[in-house]
Amino acid sequence: MIENVWSVLAAAGCVLLFALAVLIHEFGHFIAARLLGMRVEAFSIFFGKPVWKKKIGECEYRIGWIPLGGYVALPDLDPDGVKALEGSNGETAATADVPAWKKILVAVAGPLGNIVLAVALACMLAAMPGAKFGTTLPKIGDVIEGGPAYRAGLMAGDLVTKVGGKDVSTWYEMQVEIQLSKGGQVPFSIVRGDEEMVLAVEPVQDEDSGVWLILAASEAVKEKSAAWMPDRNPLRQLEWDVSSIARILKALVTPKEAKAAANSLGGPVNIAESLYRQVRRDFADGLGFLRFLNVNLAMINLLPIPVLDGGLILFALFELIARRKVNKKFSTIVTTAFMWILMGLMGIIIVRDVVRSWNIHHAEPKSVEQLMNQTHQAEETE
Repeated sequence: MIENVWSVLAAAGCVLLFALAVLIHEFGHFIAARLLGMRVEAFSIFFGKPVWKKKIGECEYRIGWIPLGGYVALPDLDPDGVKALEGSNGETAATADVPAWKKILVAVAGPLGNIVLAVALACMLAAMPGAKFGTTLPKIGDVIEGGPAYRAGLMAGDLVTKVGGKDVSTWYEMQVEIQLSKGGQVPFSIVRGDEEMVLAVEPVQDEDSGVWLILAASEAVKEKSAAWMPDRNPLRQLEWDVSSIARILKALVTPKEAKAAANSLGGPVNIAESLYRQVRRDFADGLGFLRFLNVNLAMINLLPIPVLDGGLILFALFELIARRKVNKKFSTIVTTAFMWILMGLMGIIIVRDVVRSWNIHHAEPKSVEQLMNQTHQAEETE
């Protein structure tokens, strides 16, 4: 009974924490637009036609039916985008001529809201006496006989310094590079005592989770902290967030790593599950994950992609430099196209997350031999 109550409370806490990340982002756009004298027609949590709405003054507050984020309807900035987000094909009112610098300020205000919340959470965590911090060295503690690490010659006590030529200083960084390797022979630079050497490790892939494994564990750490809780210092927390996200973004535009990086991305389902696990494990870890999520939202939204905040900034910068506006028809077509592309990709990621989650929760434990066999079968199929 108590376990069920705790599960419900943890789930409710996750919903509130995730909603907070969305709200703070949209509130940044909202307050900036208001301060700069722009019209705000709607403030919506979630996309699509509203399932609930209430008008207060000139602004209508809504809850949409597609739980993938939210938006602030600013017709002076993007009238056609507003209609698409609302799920409407109706006409919009006449728009005002908004200076490019105002567009930039409004666009930046959303990600800035996420950064402000991330900083506040980092400082809060630093002040929490019960929060656990620290990093796990990429030092081998145990090697499963017959697994990839064992076959490659890795031994307990080996300190991994590079994976695939990339420097690693924590166990988490080592795991990231393993996932981006896509399997095959991956060079591991290690230090064993006073000797440095390079071993070729061939990770195996778990077919249920899609995770690449070397079947080795780190040295036992008492009260091991979460990966995103590297240091009590708030600046080092935020530095970890930025560097971790930047590594994945870099991989997405690197031909050799792009496919593996795309496969490792998680959508709303994966984020919700991760947040739920962390809140249940330790509320401080949940707050740390929320801090990381807010930095993630800020950086992703600043990418120069139409329909994201970075796209609006890009168009506004063009206007400032060229001293003329981007062709309206062109911007509308491009923005709408990217909106549907991103929605489609999000749909694919959600389906993949659901299937992966189902497989993980219903999978039987696998032996080393089973993991090796399924990997060899996959290689033969390719």
